[in-house]
Amino acid sequence: MLDPQIEQHIALAGVCQAAALVQQVARTGNVDAVACEASLSSILVTDPESPQHVFGRLSNLTVGYRAIVTQLSGRSSNKDAELTRYVASLLSLERKLSAKSNALSELGQRISHVQRQLAHVEFDNSQIIGSLASIYSDIISPLAPKIQVAGNTEYLSRPLNQQRVRALLLAGVRAAVMWRQMGGRRRQILFNRKQILHSATLALRLIN
Repeated sequence: MLDPQIEQHIALAGVCQAAALVQQVARTGNVDAVACEASLSSILVTDPESPQHVFGRLSNLTVGYRAIVTQLSGRSSNKDAELTRYVASLLSLERKLSAKSNALSELGQRISHVQRQLAHVEFDNSQIIGSLASIYSDIISPLAPKIQVAGNTEYLSRPLNQQRVRALLLAGVRAAVMWRQMGGRRRQILFNRKQILHSATLALRLIN
């Protein structure tokens, strides 16, 4: 059993991880493979036994917890305005999605289709990433102004990286859905900053 403090904010770590991984792809053309697979896999976990089950091992969220600590530690020189913008955009997209029953229904159908695809191909197959990316493009992206991803044009122009970014943004929205389901609200990030920072630090201690 996870510490309740960690469990309470595990979905927020998922949102932050997706945002940080988008940044990695855009800036370097590469991505933390373990964290990326955990984030993308979480999209397909639709009936979890527990919050942790969505992401697998706690260590799969190391990137997300590090992002929380960096952003909330109080040292302004460490904060990344771009990362904050991505997280805010993902939380905003989730709110818009939750208000659209048709979009939610279509999202469920499309995710079920990807789950069926996994019977025939491995998860890291480009077909799966492409399917997840298209779900984001077709269902989530039209709900709000497009998230402007900043980075190196050389990396962002590559089709695989474009698909990775869209699939990771979908993972971020999925984590934001879970965050709201567990009682999370955007204002808590501002008013409960110390509590969230403490749970992230506690999680990183357990991981290490």
